[in-house]
Amino acid sequence: MIAVNNLSLQFGKRVLFDEVNVKFTKGNTYGIIGANGAGKSTFLKILSGEIDPTNGHVNLDPGMRMAVLKQDHYEFDDFTVLDSVIMGHKRLYEIMKEKDALYAKPDFSEEDGMKTAELEGEFAEMDGWNCESDAATLLSNVGVPEEYHYQLMKDITGSIKVRVLLAQALFGNPDLLLMDEPTNDLDVDTIGWLENFLADFQNTVIVISHDRHFLDNVCTHVVDIDYKKINFFTGNYSFWYQSSQLALQQRQNQNKKAEEKRKELQEFIARFSANASKSKQATSRKKILEKLNVDEIQPSSRKYPAIIFDQEREAGDQILNVDGMSVELEGKAIFKDFRINLNRGDKVAILSKNGNAITELLERLGGAKTSETDIKWGVTTKQSYLPVDHGHFFESKDNLVDWLRQYSKEGEKDDVFIRGFLGRMIFSGEEVLKQCNVLSGGEKVRCMLSKMMLEQSNVLIFNDPTNHLDLESIQALNNGIKDFKGSVIFNSHDHEFINTIANRIIEIGPNGMLDKMMTFDEFLADDKVKEQRAALYN
Repeated sequence: MIAVNNLSLQFGKRVLFDEVNVKFTKGNTYGIIGANGAGKSTFLKILSGEIDPTNGHVNLDPGMRMAVLKQDHYEFDDFTVLDSVIMGHKRLYEIMKEKDALYAKPDFSEEDGMKTAELEGEFAEMDGWNCESDAATLLSNVGVPEEYHYQLMKDITGSIKVRVLLAQALFGNPDLLLMDEPTNDLDVDTIGWLENFLADFQNTVIVISHDRHFLDNVCTHVVDIDYKKINFFTGNYSFWYQSSQLALQQRQNQNKKAEEKRKELQEFIARFSANASKSKQATSRKKILEKLNVDEIQPSSRKYPAIIFDQEREAGDQILNVDGMSVELEGKAIFKDFRINLNRGDKVAILSKNGNAITELLERLGGAKTSETDIKWGVTTKQSYLPVDHGHFFESKDNLVDWLRQYSKEGEKDDVFIRGFLGRMIFSGEEVLKQCNVLSGGEKVRCMLSKMMLEQSNVLIFNDPTNHLDLESIQALNNGIKDFKGSVIFNSHDHEFINTIANRIIEIGPNGMLDKMMTFDEFLADDKVKEQRAALYN
């Protein structure tokens, strides 16, 4: 168990946490959520000992071993990949190196012999003789091929480093596992493997993630950081979100009697627990939910942006036609022979193992780059595009009101209208007078979404729109695109986002493309599709 007692943290006059008292117990996975800037990563750093609180303390049970998913990609540059993983078990690695140093001594003494015998005993108790094979297996599971195992960390790419550091955190069965955004830069297959690993993990996990599908699959509890406090909720993210929304609706319904509200909440709990999947993690969550007291369900104090995409006019039958687009980078094909006939109402998710391929395609479809291939948009269509790199939109010192005004139609340019529109996107009071060149990543995305809503296009194109957004904004954007009546082409790393929006999946690769009218989950589960996907890259 790890316990936090009377914890407070203050930076100058800003209080981030105030008298926090929480306990994390064995066998549970805790998903930490909170708005951007609420202190999620800071709290994890306090638990790991990287940051000291202003007041209070963190207590770890004696003998517990903590592992932390490292964010510093350069910390282990002078070590091999395999050694970097084994270093996740600090004591085991220390024994290995101490033994090696003793055995290498030219004047090996009797005292050295006694010391090595002692170390060998401790090494054997830790199953040290299998550590290299265990580390190699773990690396393979997270998608690091054997050819990298003996390379130095400084000689491998950033995406491979992410996977090595994940393997390092998981190595040696730690008692407590702390992870900040573990799914970043992982493909869907590796994320699935990690979900299964954590479902079987018997110790304590505390994780920060903006991936709702991941949180749903691994969490037994949600830890909500809000208003300087930390509150625990039983269940996964979807349970927390749906139950808190139901409680909020009930609070707003003054006519409903208390007994009716209680019955409605009990039925919700029963329905949700009955729908739990068969994984070990979900089974334990189901048992917890069945014991949950209705009174523990409280409305969320969170504010959700009002993201609503309207069409100025509905498009005709001719939306988009592309007949054979291919793109090379540095002399190598990243995708070829891309063909599409977009139907009205299609919501297409674009997938690829190469992120550059997706960006190159969407830049051309969105008009940011020219293409040698004809891209034929219907005469009744109007497109809005959200690029993954949108920094050039925010180079001026305009405040948010003036920035958004330039994208407004005549009759919608007055301050009252613009301020009201920004208010829907959680920019209130003096925030609307901030200069746009000092905005955070999440604030810039919300501004870009405001621009797209004002344009009222009937075709929306998004490249990784959930990047930088907090869970509340992701949920609101998810609902907004799902309810949109026009056509959508998009890419995302968010499994739930793709699965709840897309009715059509296109995967592009150097050997061609796949185009399937199905959901994301169906696409991933289809055995024939799996073979076809592999052929795109081999």
